[in-house]
Amino acid sequence: MRIATWNINGLKARIELLKLWLTERQPDVVGLQELKTPTSEFPHEVFKALGYYALVHGQKSWNGVAILSKQPATLLQPGLPGEDDMGSRLITALVGGIEFTTVYCPNGKTLDHADYGRKLKWFENLRAHWQNTNRNEHAVLCGDFNIVPDPSDSWKGADADGEIFHTTAERSRYQALLDTGLIDLFRRFAPDERAFSWWDYRGGAFHRRQGLRIDLILGTAPLTSRLESAQIDREYRKKRDELTASDHAPVIVDIK
Repeated sequence: MRIATWNINGLKARIELLKLWLTERQPDVVGLQELKTPTSEFPHEVFKALGYYALVHGQKSWNGVAILSKQPATLLQPGLPGEDDMGSRLITALVGGIEFTTVYCPNGKTLDHADYGRKLKWFENLRAHWQNTNRNEHAVLCGDFNIVPDPSDSWKGADADGEIFHTTAERSRYQALLDTGLIDLFRRFAPDERAFSWWDYRGGAFHRRQGLRIDLILGTAPLTSRLESAQIDREYRKKRDELTASDHAPVIVDIK
């Protein structure tokens, strides 16, 4: 089973690239973030033609998440309870025997911005929601976390500690998720690989390898024994056939 996550940074801008990626990579289930598209305007027929069902929790201009799957999926939860004012950032479905959740976590902007405190609170609510509602020992929580788990996941290394995405407060909220029994599947497969999933559009950051690993696929312990491979799909951070890429690359894991 091929599981993936991708912040596409705008569905309308990225739909042709997404179609190409789905055709080439053939994920069985993928979480998409930052759709910037209302639920009512999601192009279901486009993905149906490629063999994918879609569950969507969208929003005009901002945020928005979706789950594409080759099998029909059962919607379990659209949105993080108590966090409606933070936008459409979570969707959960049961697909292929896996409870699959994808999230677009708040950015936080800067340490002195009110959104930083809202980000920390959102993560606390996510942890409580996960702890209280997870029903399946085979579960995945994936998406754009907007937190760098470890200094090795930042091109600046420990020099970035204390900056937004790299603070002790953010990392402690991320660790609280792991403490529920979740495991970073990419890091389990490649414990020492220096790899990034996001690069700023500015300053040639991608070509200079100045990135962050903030797009993650977390899974419960039973999934680790089924893990076959994990990769960050850098090829789809590049312009392909004149199609402009997202500033994020897809992350893919294969399980038995």
